Amino acid sequence: MSSSSSRQASSRRVSSAQASASHALAPYGWDENWAAAFAPYARQGLLPGRVLRVDRGQCDLVTPLGTVRADTEFVVPRDPMKVVCTGDWAAVDPDGDPRYVRTLLPRRTAFTRSTSSKRSEGQILAANVDHAIITVSLALEVDLGRVERFLALAWESGAQPLVVLSKADLVPDPLGLSYLVEDVESVAPGAQVLPVSAATGEGVEVLAAIVGGGTSVLLGASGAGKSTLANTLLGEDVMTVQAARDVDGKGRHTTTTRNLLVLPGGGVLIDTPGLRGVGLWDAETGVGQVFAEIQELAADCRFHDCAHEAEPGCAVRAATEDGSLSVRRLESYHKLLRENQRIVAKTDARVRAEILKDWKRKSAAGRAALEAKRGGRGR
Repeated sequence: MSSSSSRQASSRRVSSAQASASHALAPYGWDENWAAAFAPYARQGLLPGRVLRVDRGQCDLVTPLGTVRADTEFVVPRDPMKVVCTGDWAAVDPDGDPRYVRTLLPRRTAFTRSTSSKRSEGQILAANVDHAIITVSLALEVDLGRVERFLALAWESGAQPLVVLSKADLVPDPLGLSYLVEDVESVAPGAQVLPVSAATGEGVEVLAAIVGGGTSVLLGASGAGKSTLANTLLGEDVMTVQAARDVDGKGRHTTTTRNLLVLPGGGVLIDTPGLRGVGLWDAETGVGQVFAEIQELAADCRFHDCAHEAEPGCAVRAATEDGSLSVRRLESYHKLLRENQRIVAKTDARVRAEILKDWKRKSAAGRAALEAKRGGRGR
């Protein structure tokens, strides 16, 4: 076949694939808005595809022509926030060996955390997610601070968070389970808290209905039961499951990559490896949404820039004194704000200057208080 005939045949395949894209990719979340965003690349003869998984510079994508493997060499920006990620929609070569991902479509949402790297880089765990399912195992005492941390990242991502209390069958007392749900609800304003048991089926139908619309990502520590939940929703054992240790409830990383899977009842699920570290990444808005009641109380503080520490007329501190706001909750709020500020300061000179100014102010106030205590005398 001549090169001209080959190009014509390739063009016909692309045109046919593009025409069927809405049908073939619909189960993966393709819609009119994605089609409109992809239109310029369609005119270049590229194929739309959604990233199913990423592995060492290559990725698997589902396209109108089926699942293909492509190299991400052309999408290697200096900004780690723009690398190819599971859940991305991309423009990919229609053929070739190797194929290449040429570009990514603008993300609607992105779940991001800071890495343990000293270079203060962000890491995208999943892209274009509608529901962030924070999985918390009831095999252990619930860490409310960790739940708050996950929620802050979820709200910041633009996805709707949902807290799933997995292994609910391990709490046989209905009243005890109700108390646990209430405890988590108290730190999760605006998010549904759902006890679920893959063993008994409790809560599974409700969870399936939620994830049946759009794309959901499963998040949580190793041993939280994410892979078991994924298998339950998929109706088959797709994800490997290993038992958590009886001593501390921790599990090994049974999921080592982020995988995008189509659910039989509709919707798309991204399963992720267990997360040991959940560092914030420019999540001030998300922190504010998690601690919405503190934000509301702050409106009644005497000073508009009240830090809720030792200022007079602080409505937030007053709430801790009368018991309407827990001290733990306020301490967690301060902790997450400070952490987020440190992360932002590493890349924002203005924030660094503000932190230094605040440190000097507090140091001066401390020295003045010490001098006053000593009656104005020196050492």
